[in-house]
Amino acid sequence: MWGLLRRRQCLVPTWRGWLALLLGMGILAFVAARTVHPFLALNASQPGGAMVVEGGMPDYALEEAVAEFNRTHYDKLFVTGGPLEHGNFLIEYKTAAELGAARLLKLGLTTNVVQAVPAPWVRQDRTYTAALALKHWLRDHGLSPARFNLISVGPHARRSRLLFEKALGKGVTVGVMAIPSRDYDAARWWRSSQGFRTVTSEAIAYAYARLFFRPGGTGE
Repeated sequence: MWGLLRRRQCLVPTWRGWLALLLGMGILAFVAARTVHPFLALNASQPGGAMVVEGGMPDYALEEAVAEFNRTHYDKLFVTGGPLEHGNFLIEYKTAAELGAARLLKLGLTTNVVQAVPAPWVRQDRTYTAALALKHWLRDHGLSPARFNLISVGPHARRSRLLFEKALGKGVTVGVMAIPSRDYDAARWWRSSQGFRTVTSEAIAYAYARLFFRPGGTGE
């Protein structure tokens, strides 16, 4: 072939080799399926200080947040979230933070402890933007809590804590409490389309946040 190619010998698996390869891949897939959800749905609570609730959480998660607030002493409860994308012209609340705060008040908390901290609309990095809005609100009001306990839902918890840590900066301890999702069986998440979509998308998003995300594009 005019000196463009040369012959090389290479090893290829036998049927036993392919079988061992497939078996190894199956074992890895099984281990990953069993461990990825507990890894993402992180529970590393830091009770006390201030509580942070993501305003877009479902009602049952907010009920759990209220129960946690009532059984543990917290100085304040901050509700984060950006603009509502559905039906905001039908209600008085324009952001998930404001709507979440109103729902918490209906669940028995008072305006003395609940504070909505709306975040601006962004195309991406919404969790980080919400955390950054909280940081700016605290700075503008002369507050500097040293410890937060973040309430999240299911496998979103680990990524949320990571992004809040990045936004709030060093010297601030961020704990996290993952409320179990009711949309699927966490022990067999791969058996439902909702569970599969949620866990795989959160795994990819966490890998991106850990490996590639750099603060700076959303106002930091």
